[in-house]
Amino acid sequence: MSTTFALVGPGAMGAGLSARLVARGAQVLTTLEGRSDASRARAQAAGMTDVAPAALMQAPVFLSVVPPAEALAMARQFASWCVGVDQPPRYVDLNAVNPDTVHEVQAVIEAAGATFVDGCIVGFPPKGDEIGPTLYVSRDAADLAEALNAHGVVTQLLDGGVGAASALKMAYAGLSKGVAALGVAMVLAAERHGAGEALRAALAETRPGLLALLDRGLPDLLPKAWRWAPEMEQIADFIGHHRPEAAIYTAMASQYRAVAQDLAGSGEEAAVLRAFPQLGDD
Repeated sequence: MSTTFALVGPGAMGAGLSARLVARGAQVLTTLEGRSDASRARAQAAGMTDVAPAALMQAPVFLSVVPPAEALAMARQFASWCVGVDQPPRYVDLNAVNPDTVHEVQAVIEAAGATFVDGCIVGFPPKGDEIGPTLYVSRDAADLAEALNAHGVVTQLLDGGVGAASALKMAYAGLSKGVAALGVAMVLAAERHGAGEALRAALAETRPGLLALLDRGLPDLLPKAWRWAPEMEQIADFIGHHRPEAAIYTAMASQYRAVAQDLAGSGEEAAVLRAFPQLGDD
């Protein structure tokens, strides 16, 4: 398989994956038309090659790594680039969307004449010598998994057909980001009532593992909250709105939007979340 990949959307994960692929000898094409200065800087630092949109179609594989709310729009944009292309790239959807959404994406991609691969990403963006996240792709993409593994991106095959990888991502994110949302709610509530230090001390004594998760997760989620809000809505859809537990994730979507709004505004609650790991330090 060629060692050229296309990836549009050099956010933290997209840029991190690109940097790993480039460091292991691959070329990663992107297009930076209309992108922010921050996106351009991340792409440059990751060693991505900026090309015109039409040139992306020269890559045999297109990795879609965008915020959940943009997954379907990205598929439609890709489909527009496929017009007149004899053999479009294989489209790998790695986004945090529910199985119903991924089937919509599949329909758009296949109508454009391209091959669709369902996938997901579990873990944090790769940094330095860290192993990084694990990508899961459907079993019929074994050659793709081999190519990604050969270039330093840990990739596993998943049974279950289209929708299985998305279901895995929804369940995993529902737990990991759901715990983070609970942490936000309780840390802020405890602080409002003057019990922030006491909460930390109690967790240190009885739930040190949970405390370690919060110490890492609360400051880290702040710049991601705007993206996690629609992901919580995807999880609610995944659960099914006829089930009462779906309302938990609808509420968490509102909560993450409130975190993002605070960060863009006064930042008072963001400051509390950043400070929580240091509470009780001498």
